[in-house]
Parts: sequence; C-alpha cells; structure tokens
Amino acid sequence: MMPLDLQKNPPKRQYSLSFLTVADVAPVEAVKIAAECGYAKVGLRLLPAAPKEADYPILTDANVVSETVTALKDTGVQVADVEIIRLTPDFNGQNYLKFLEVAQRLDAKHILVAGNDPEQNRLIENFAQFCELSKQYGLSCDLEFMPWTEVKNLEQANFIVEQSAQSNAAVLIDSLHFDRSDSTIEQVKALPKSRINYVQLCDGLADYDPSDEGLITVARSNRLVPGQGEIDLVALIAALPNDLTLAAEVPNLELAKLPALERARINLEAIKKLVALAQMDTAAG
Repeated sequence: MMPLDLQKNPPKRQYSLSFLTVADVAPVEAVKIAAECGYAKVGLRLLPAAPKEADYPILTDANVVSETVTALKDTGVQVADVEIIRLTPDFNGQNYLKFLEVAQRLDAKHILVAGNDPEQNRLIENFAQFCELSKQYGLSCDLEFMPWTEVKNLEQANFIVEQSAQSNAAVLIDSLHFDRSDSTIEQVKALPKSRINYVQLCDGLADYDPSDEGLITVARSNRLVPGQGEIDLVALIAALPNDLTLAAEVPNLELAKLPALERARINLEAIKKLVALAQMDTAAG
C-alpha cells in the first residue's frame, strides 16, 4: 500500500507536450498550446529525425529562438527535451555544438538520443563522450530504444547507459517501443530513479506489422491516444516514480485533422485518466 503521507500529499506529476503531437505548429505556438492546456513542459525538435525531413529554423534562426524564449518566459512552460541526436558510426559530438548552444538558450533539460551504430563498443564510447560534452551545457542525454535501431530494448539501453558511466546519462522509455520490444515491467521497476527523467506515452494496437517499415510507419504517423489502444499503460505508469514527467507523443494522421490545441488537450486528459487509474492500482496493491 502507498504510505499514508504519500496518499495525502502525492508528488506533483508534470506533463510534457512532445513535438510529434503538434509537429505542424511553430515552437512559439507549441509553447502557448502547452500552457493553455495545462502542460508544464514542451518538447522541441531542433534536428530532423528522418532523411527527407526538412530542417528546423529554430536551429539557425536567432529570431525564432528569441521568440521561443520569450514565449517560455511569458507562459512559465519549460522545455523538457530537444531532439534528435543520432549516434551513427561516424558520429562526432563537436558537430553538434550549435544544437547544444540552442538547447542551452532554451533552458532545455534533456536531449533525446537514438543509437544507430551496429558496433556497440563504439556507440557506448560516442554516447559517453557526448554526455560529457552535453554536461557542460546543463543537459542530460536520454537514450531511447527503438526496435528498428541498434538499441532495440530497455535492457540494451540500460546496459549502454551503465557502461557510459556518466552522471547525466539516462534511458528514455517510449510506451510504443516498450510494447513492441521484449522489454518488461519488471525491468522498469528495477531502474534506479536517477536513470530515467521522463517517459513518452501513446497507445497502440495488439495486432501490428512487426517489420521495421511497419513499426516506423506506426511510430511516426499512426499512434493512438493513450487509453484507446491495447498497450497496458496503467501498469507502465504504476511502475514509474510518482513524480516522473509524462510526455504525450501521439502523431496520428487522422488526429492531425483536428486543431493542434484540441489534439494536445485530448491527449493530456487521456493521460491524466490513466494516471488516476494507476494511482488507484498502487493504493490498492
């Protein structure tokens, strides 16, 4: 059972509006939407995630950065994470100094990192070096496992983070990738609290195409609103620290027909309902 003092004064849960949920709006608008809906934080993309994806002005346009910083100050919204850094075989952290400078200007806390190097020892070395570099800018490096990358599950991500031996290294759990990999709730519960900074939430169907192409298609354009699919999100949330930030990451082509503000609100309300269910399960259990 939950201790009585925690039942009376539960840790304050914060929520973040991930980039992909409102990818069609500019950073300033995303910040304002987050504030209006009640998100404490927002995620911003500074670098493209896919080869054909367009560049983002926020990385090179000082005016966009300044306007975003002003919006953050005006609303009180914080930048939870910036994305995306890919650890490729030829990765060189010195090539990302501008990324780090902009992230620092935005007062971001975490960097979303993906592992795309099949040579694990080199990946670990590059990850550790980038952690050291990012630490100078006040940023953590959060390694997200994705089944189609070279970091395929929570166990592997946790191993890489452990081997890096960096105080600002963490793992990032995305509920869709968690469900599609061979990761377990027990592994989540075993994570040291210092090793996880936030979790991305969405839902998905139990029946899905397991090919890399199929997984990528769903991840980038067909995720479901939390609670509308078949992933056991209540169990996942219950396994996490009570004060861990939960981020709504729900890109969906049908949902994209709705205004960004409505999308953001729908997902926040859905996640809060699941959190309430998880708290009930924890208290009962």
